[in-house]
Amino acid sequence: MSAQWEKIQDRADKLSALLSGGAVDPKERHVFQKELSLLTTLLEKHRLVDRVQKKMDEVTRQCADNTDPDMVELYDQEMQELQEELKLVTTELDDIMYPPNPYDKKSIFLEIRSGTGGQEAALFAGDLLTLYSNYALSKGWKATVVSFSETDLGGIRDVVLHIEGKDVYGTLKFESGVHRVQRVPKTETAGRIHTSTATVAVLPEVDEIDVNINPADLRIDVYRAGGAGGQHVNTTDSAVRITHIPTGVVVTCQDERSQHKNKTKALKMLQSRILSAHEEKQQAQMSEARKELIGRGMRAEKVRTYNYPQNRITDHQVDLTLKKLDVIMAGELDEIVDALREHDRLERRKKPFIIA
Repeated sequence: MSAQWEKIQDRADKLSALLSGGAVDPKERHVFQKELSLLTTLLEKHRLVDRVQKKMDEVTRQCADNTDPDMVELYDQEMQELQEELKLVTTELDDIMYPPNPYDKKSIFLEIRSGTGGQEAALFAGDLLTLYSNYALSKGWKATVVSFSETDLGGIRDVVLHIEGKDVYGTLKFESGVHRVQRVPKTETAGRIHTSTATVAVLPEVDEIDVNINPADLRIDVYRAGGAGGQHVNTTDSAVRITHIPTGVVVTCQDERSQHKNKTKALKMLQSRILSAHEEKQQAQMSEARKELIGRGMRAEKVRTYNYPQNRITDHQVDLTLKKLDVIMAGELDEIVDALREHDRLERRKKPFIIA
């Protein structure tokens, strides 16, 4: 056992002895019990990791001593299963020692806005909407367009997608940033490749207990929704616009027929945006203090490049390049998402685990 795990075991033993002694202040008992529970879980997971690693060592030894092709094949299969088990239990251990973002399990509001590039940027924003809608469908999540603004050529100026499901924010939070596309626009007659951009912002859907909003700070306007949605949507004042006066944050919702439902969803979106703005402010302050840029979550950072002529997509956050842009744009985003989540896990492991 390494020095770190010996220290964890020693702390757990001391806490166990302290709690069984009965001379603990009632106010401190709950704190000590919670810490002991955490350390006990850590030790159990660590022992499980050790057992799997020992099994892998044993299989490696047996395979090296065996010349029977059938047995070697069985050992290879067992080794693959053990490697998958080791990856799983190691991830579980890391998530306890180095906890992920507490909002990872939440649903999200995903905003897409066309950037530089005029109509081509708006068309690319529409392509991203299709990408995320298809990906949500493949994961069994529910995706609903909350608000949108179209261009005359069928592109999108801006759109907000509400995606409900398990672990949505933890899966898609790294999509926030500038997405750059390189391709020949439909409006280009000379066949020249243009570079355009769209921005994506992923906001966790938060509860009222996470963000407190004073109703007196809100200005609520109702208006007639535009675009697709049928006669009812276009002839009644069901759309809602909410302005948070202290911050100037504005949200709109027009996907529901009921003004009340639109107001409820708009308030949720407002809470998410205010929380995101608060966290970005904290990150900026930390960045200034350390004299370095905290890129993760900053909307101005270029996160990905989509090169259509070469069917290539590059994620700059993990320096991953894949030659299957067509497949990914159809909604098969898992290979990039998995790489981003693994990178995040490794980054979290660099932080020290503090033992009392």
